[in-house]
Amino acid sequence: MPSDPTRFAVPPAALRLRLDRESLAHNWRTLNGWSGKAVAGERMPDQLRALLQRMRAEVERNCDYVGPDFAAEARRIHNGESEARGIYGEATDAEAEALDADGVQVARIPWVPRADG
Repeated sequence: MPSDPTRFAVPPAALRLRLDRESLAHNWRTLNGWSGKAVAGERMPDQLRALLQRMRAEVERNCDYVGPDFAAEARRIHNGESEARGIYGEATDAEAEALDADGVQVARIPWVPRADG
């Protein structure tokens, strides 16, 4: 597993990030031309970091952490073998591709440090 694992989530249907279109549009307009691509030495804009921290907080508050068992648990939920709920955890690129190929919908989430440290 890489030292900076890729996080994935299967959000519950009731989870809403409480971000309206106007708020998102404002945040994207104020990124001051940031390319959106990671470049060595380039700092992530504060507005984007805050948005991602809000997303992380919502996922942690509303979903179950399943760690490295993410792919297996996502597949069990998809197949009706486990309780339908929002989960998050880590998966390899190969596991994520296999889930996608099998029709299991997941989202890759940029995992930034918590706002409260």
